Amino acid sequence: MKIILDDTRIKEHLYPFTQTRHTATIRIGILTIREKWEKILGYPVFVGLPENFTGLSTPDEAAMPAIMSGNIIPTKRWVETLLKEGGGNIFADDNIVKMINHPWQIFQYNDWALREDFELITAGRKSQTISSSNTVINPSQIFLEDGAVVEHSILNASAGPIYIGANAEVMEGCMIRGPFALCEGAVLKMGTKVYGATTIGPYCVAAGEIKNSILFGYSNKAHDGYLGDSVIGEWCNLGAGTTNSNVKNTAAEVNVWDQSSKKYTPAGIKCGLLMGDYSRAAINTSFNTGTVVGVCCNIFGEGFPPKYIPDFTWGKEKYKFDKALQDVANWKKLKSKTITEEERNNLQEIYKQNQ
Repeated sequence: MKIILDDTRIKEHLYPFTQTRHTATIRIGILTIREKWEKILGYPVFVGLPENFTGLSTPDEAAMPAIMSGNIIPTKRWVETLLKEGGGNIFADDNIVKMINHPWQIFQYNDWALREDFELITAGRKSQTISSSNTVINPSQIFLEDGAVVEHSILNASAGPIYIGANAEVMEGCMIRGPFALCEGAVLKMGTKVYGATTIGPYCVAAGEIKNSILFGYSNKAHDGYLGDSVIGEWCNLGAGTTNSNVKNTAAEVNVWDQSSKKYTPAGIKCGLLMGDYSRAAINTSFNTGTVVGVCCNIFGEGFPPKYIPDFTWGKEKYKFDKALQDVANWKKLKSKTITEEERNNLQEIYKQNQ
């Protein structure tokens, strides 16, 4: 079955993360949504409707593509049911499929997604040997890919699985409590304390105290400070000592900015920081509970930042586009990457929308 992942109806509701990506490329658990589909099916899926798409007109039903919403988090059991039944009440069981309708659900569903992905990725495979220098609890739920380096740390998989990706490194003195994923090429610096359910995406650097949070990829939280119940996009940087609140002092429900309705919306008792791609925070930045940061922001200044920081904010001013682009290029260079023409065009379009 040919699968097309469409996010036309949901895209606006998942700000700031869908400003710069298709919904299906959001990372939750270990893999992105698209990667989950492809791992389960064993062949590529298509992201986005073809240009000028007007519907399915092929007379051959077997050749018809299935258009699925890009915010569906597929599991092996659910996809098997989909292929077998060809539809029907395929969303009846919340234990085998979930849908992301709000950005804070990315961290709320991460525990479930980590367990599903761990089972999917490791089935029938053997982990690299875990070094005897580590203290290990429930080793059957710990999987190290080739090239992963983990020494003199505590790996506790009693509460959930631990996955260490290819060529990732856990430096000495780290304390990890699953469920947890350190994806390909990522690094946990010395003495990092991690509580599940946490995902550190590809080529990220993480340190300090982290709980129930996701870093999509190529981002840095490389120093002390607390990150909890949060989602950080790609190419972000949190300066030393940066910390977020994830629970209000009153223990009341947290209200979070919803871009689609242009108003604050209840997101549950816990919600930390939701930061879009290419954004950065100065040292010792303190984020309020349920803060939303847009794309390409440079956050600095006295006191708490606002709970909603629009795209291309520079302190309390508007980022100059050429300067913002140069800063993005500088950060990408630190990880041996260059800004692409597609990124330039996309960021320019976002900038125009915010004028």
